[in-house]
Amino acid sequence: MLNSLRGIAARMIKIAVMILIIATFNFMLVHAAPGDPAAVIAGQSGASDEKLLAQVRAEYGLDQPLHVQLTDYLAKVASFDLGYSYRQRQPVSVLIGERLPATLLLTVTAFLLALGIGSLLGTLAGVRAGKWTDTVISIAALLFYAMPVFWLGLMLVLIFSVRLDWLPAFGFSTIGPTITGIDLVLDVATHMVLPVATLAAIYLAIYARLMRASIIEVEHQDYVKTARAKGLARGQVIRRHMLRNALLPVVTFAGVQAGALIGGSVVVETVFAWPGLGRLTFEAVMQRDYPVLLGVFLVMSVLVIAINLLTDLITRIIDPRLARAG
Repeated sequence: MLNSLRGIAARMIKIAVMILIIATFNFMLVHAAPGDPAAVIAGQSGASDEKLLAQVRAEYGLDQPLHVQLTDYLAKVASFDLGYSYRQRQPVSVLIGERLPATLLLTVTAFLLALGIGSLLGTLAGVRAGKWTDTVISIAALLFYAMPVFWLGLMLVLIFSVRLDWLPAFGFSTIGPTITGIDLVLDVATHMVLPVATLAAIYLAIYARLMRASIIEVEHQDYVKTARAKGLARGQVIRRHMLRNALLPVVTFAGVQAGALIGGSVVVETVFAWPGLGRLTFEAVMQRDYPVLLGVFLVMSVLVIAINLLTDLITRIIDPRLARAG
């Protein structure tokens, strides 16, 4: 029990140090970008003379040396203060709190859909390697992987929204009369179809190809041959002996790719006007709103760390030998 507590404490310390390093790197990266936020803020007031610029810099601490700004920023992060938006005139934590649920709804749905369908198609292609089923799935996966995300999103809008008028083209819900209950759920679900399909497509292709390769590799292992020699049906061999081990590399890779999935939501949210962190990031970049950018980057980094911890837990459940190995 004591060893377990020490292990948990050590991991928490590592996570805290990692977040501190990420926050420092994000701060330096954002401030290395061209552009003066003070000029943007002053420009909103219709003037940008030197006196006004000096006042703006003094008000937001932009006149301080970079190391002083970094120290102040890290102190705020340690106290869970993400700062104040130059443009929105609101605390960054409030802005992120408003946008985070939409991003999580989009990315989690796309992630589960891509992992589930991709693993299923990859298994089907793997157990029928060399046959027409494998060929069709492999070609489709390659096509989806090669498609640019923004292009696929626009094509889906043109087909299913403009031409067929089946699905809404943008937004989180219908603008107009307030709806509640099951009607609201259905309305949001219909708005999710196109962005979720766009975001999931490329990762679905990756997981399908990875699962196919994993199934083919596992199929030639001794324990699978032994199960067949015992007379087990093909379906039982696949479910009981092949899938569990074939899923390990897929789940591990999916955990690593989760960060890219969250980052990919920037393009998808911009194309579909989805009110999430991705769109907030795009707006903050255009407006040179450093506090918002830093807050979004930090929250996304924490989400990636949490997803990797969850992935580690899931892999230990799939293969208990990993838990015993420490």
